[in-house]
Amino acid sequence: MSARRQAGSQGGRPRDSRVDEAIASAVRELLTEVGYLRLTMAEVAARAGVGKAAIYRRHATKQEMIFDVLLPDRFLAVAPDRGSLRADLAAVLTEIADSMAAPPQGTVPGLLADIHADPALRERFDERYLGAQRQTLTEILDRAAARGELTARPDPAALNALLVGPVFAWLFLLSESPGRLPALTSALLDAALALSGGSSDNGGSGPESGHVHGATEESPRRGGRGDGKFGPRRIGPGGGA
Repeated sequence: MSARRQAGSQGGRPRDSRVDEAIASAVRELLTEVGYLRLTMAEVAARAGVGKAAIYRRHATKQEMIFDVLLPDRFLAVAPDRGSLRADLAAVLTEIADSMAAPPQGTVPGLLADIHADPALRERFDERYLGAQRQTLTEILDRAAARGELTARPDPAALNALLVGPVFAWLFLLSESPGRLPALTSALLDAALALSGGSSDNGGSGPESGHVHGATEESPRRGGRGDGKFGPRRIGPGGGA
């Protein structure tokens, strides 16, 4: 744990959970209304109805405050057994997609840029987000091996990159709608199962099908272009990219 986090978590009065929730609600509302770059801690304090000192007792910076709201400690804390490798991976992929798609547009890229500029925050991100995902995937692979589902055991870090990277690119580089994620997640699950030697049979429309909870195919896009199908776009004269 970083010295900054240790300083913020030791001594003083016990934290009031009602204040924590008021701050978190204010952060979510203001991210939607003014965006990541324009949000200030003073605005959060005013919206939450608390003094700025209450915020600074909890968060040293705006970036740390938003990080704590969007990535709570419980994120991917457990890996429930859903009975098959595909179902387990689909659950993890849903968590990953939701964590990226739920915040207002511009929040995740802005926060990630600030995380990489702050070594202490980067350490917490690696532990709480990426490290938690790798631990979860390790547990999932252990269960799949015990079931006899694996013919090859992939590196959890490589499997994590396979699941995280394309979702980030889909949402923030290609500007596709979260509502079109099911096509991508299904393809990612097939790729992940091929990497581990598991079956690619999706078994129907349950959680193992790879559909992201809450997303619909009719959701508006974020400004990307395409024909509604997952796959490479044609690039050519007058065709765009």
